[in-house]
Amino acid sequence: MTRFGAAMQKIDERIPGVDLPLMSVSQTKGVVRRSELTDAPQRAESLDAYKVCRKGDVVFNKMKIRSGAMGIAYEDGLVTYHYEVMRPRKGMDSRYIVHLMKSSWFTSELIARERGISAGGEHGGIRTTEVPFTVLRTIDVLLPEINEQRVIADYLDRETARIDTLVGEQQRLIEMLRERRLAAVEEAVSIVATRGARLKHVIRSVRQGWSPQCYSWPADGVETWAVLKAGAANGGRFRPTENKELPEDEVPRPDIVVTRGDLIVSRANTRELVGSAAVVEGDFPRLMLCDKLYAFSLDESRADARFVVAVLGSRRWRDLIELEATGASNSMLNISQSDIVNLPMLLPPVDEQRRIVAHLDGETAKIDQLIAETERFLELARERRSALITAAVTGQIDVRGAL
Repeated sequence: MTRFGAAMQKIDERIPGVDLPLMSVSQTKGVVRRSELTDAPQRAESLDAYKVCRKGDVVFNKMKIRSGAMGIAYEDGLVTYHYEVMRPRKGMDSRYIVHLMKSSWFTSELIARERGISAGGEHGGIRTTEVPFTVLRTIDVLLPEINEQRVIADYLDRETARIDTLVGEQQRLIEMLRERRLAAVEEAVSIVATRGARLKHVIRSVRQGWSPQCYSWPADGVETWAVLKAGAANGGRFRPTENKELPEDEVPRPDIVVTRGDLIVSRANTRELVGSAAVVEGDFPRLMLCDKLYAFSLDESRADARFVVAVLGSRRWRDLIELEATGASNSMLNISQSDIVNLPMLLPPVDEQRRIVAHLDGETAKIDQLIAETERFLELARERRSALITAAVTGQIDVRGAL
């Protein structure tokens, strides 16, 4: 057992005016050029204050280290202050160090120290904690001699690559299944015209919520008061667990509680998700709307809410919604209540709508089952990957004869 600081040294090199690519750290891809992950322009006007990472350095995201956001730099580059740059000392293999840091054993050591780490603020409504090198350097780690580190790293590189290939294939399968599901929905709603009567002609009433300062954890919305998040309508399905518990000192507002059969629509979200719609299924007497959600009550004699959700999720109406959405960036766009209720939607008779919904349920149920089974397989594969890494770097398995 050796202190982590004896294996790695922190590097804080800054060279104003240096011409090097801007790098990012991905959980799946490791350290790569930022241009491989996004085409968005860099936020900072100047990169003079950015840290330099050299080929062979280990880089990790201080706020996402527990999720595995770390890797080896395979070329010189620049990284933001959110990242820590470390260089292996003599007798240390960078690949072994990265595998060690991705093990569940190492993560448990980080968790044991989190109480003494200062919080890094809120990110996406969740409290985040920055884990700097000063915390890592105090951890007692298992460090065999260099040749054994290389043997372990070679074994894990090969085995995790096999798992990653399998995971990639299954993820592509899920994408294909989702495309098939979308095609089924598109075909089902093809009889609806994007002209004529407006959605407002089948709406009885509309409500909008509020967004008080809430706890970060969810509540049941039945016994405990909670406020839905914008993501409660993502994917065309009502997600009641996408909420935040209301603090005891906040007075609840029963007038904005969602009711069974409500059509809820996301007012503010990313370009792909703004205008997402879902039908409230179930009774949640203490689950309230947030200010980023609208709740529409429809005239049931003229419109089936589930059919309307299918229409709003189809490509033709997504194009209309994205055309009307406004905002400074794709990360958060808004669509007004007026734009939603004035969407053209010439609906067939309600009996025909219900027949189509029943047919669509039968078609999509099979696809949804295949997606769920594939997602469970992915979860097991990731657990297998994590367990394999932990077993190898902690000496629970002897990999010397496995090559």
